[in-house]
Amino acid sequence: MTQTYLITGGAGFLGINLTRYLLAKEQRVVSLDLAPFAYADVKDKITAITGDIRDEAVVSEAMTDVDIVVHTAAALPLYKPEDIYSTDIEGSHIVFEQAARHQVQRVIHISSTAVYGIPDHHPLLETDDLLGVGPYGESKVKAESIAQGYRDQGLCVSILRPKSFIGPERLGVFALFYDWAKDGKNFPVLGSGNNLYQYLDVEDLCEAIWCCATLPCEKTNDTFNIGAKEYGTARDDFQAVLDYAGFGKKIVPIPEAPAIFVLRMLELIGMSPLYKWVYETAGKESFVSIEKAETMLGFAPKYSNKDALIRNYQWYLDNLDSFAHDSGVTHRVPWKQGALSLAKKVF
Repeated sequence: MTQTYLITGGAGFLGINLTRYLLAKEQRVVSLDLAPFAYADVKDKITAITGDIRDEAVVSEAMTDVDIVVHTAAALPLYKPEDIYSTDIEGSHIVFEQAARHQVQRVIHISSTAVYGIPDHHPLLETDDLLGVGPYGESKVKAESIAQGYRDQGLCVSILRPKSFIGPERLGVFALFYDWAKDGKNFPVLGSGNNLYQYLDVEDLCEAIWCCATLPCEKTNDTFNIGAKEYGTARDDFQAVLDYAGFGKKIVPIPEAPAIFVLRMLELIGMSPLYKWVYETAGKESFVSIEKAETMLGFAPKYSNKDALIRNYQWYLDNLDSFAHDSGVTHRVPWKQGALSLAKKVF
């Protein structure tokens, strides 16, 4: 059955992948994003609205005749704290309020495993405490509370907590690694690199969203961790990309505590592309249980960590000319390397 999907943040990394996925399923798509929708391959096949989820009138307009809302819009961790709080909390409240007023069938809220903070055990379960770190983590916890409130009022709401997801169109912090790989550099990891670290391919996330959109509400009106089924250590999974690059380079473990201290200092002076949640967790175990999604949604990830990283790296190489001179704070552009550009010279 053809339905109309509103994707908040539709011009972003997940947004464009989900747009293409839904169009392939012969669904109608409306995109709402602060950024213009600039994808020539699908621009004429959707309704693209340029606007802010903090603007109630714009959100109401976008919600007209919509069946399903996929709420992906968020201000990411490198944004200013005030923008993160206003977008991720106030904006989310407006999205849910308008969804309820327009009587949409269901809302699929894209949260994050950042809601678990820096955990002391693994695997993480949906029932674990929510202890978001920093403005982004805190705002994601609050946004989930808003989503839960509307679920309690009778709106069908799926909350998905994906691991860091990668794939075509993903740049951001991963572009730092891919840049070093393509230039034939060794790459440092914090600590031994023997910590298990789970990622997620964006196509598998789109599959999970589709399950939540199409299965009966009694199955989907819940909260689910989403991640790769097959994953290994940071050292092994990132080494697979260096091997694929073909220069014979290696992952180089570096002492975690001194590196974190330096990164903290660099962040304070605006010279680090990494934020606390990234560098505080990079050297630690990080994986969630996806058993609930497997059991209730039939979620079956296609891509392992290595598959997803290599697929993303090849996309990076194939499209390098289109973003070689770009930089910013979203997942769709490379993040500035800052002081790490100096470190690159010695690796």
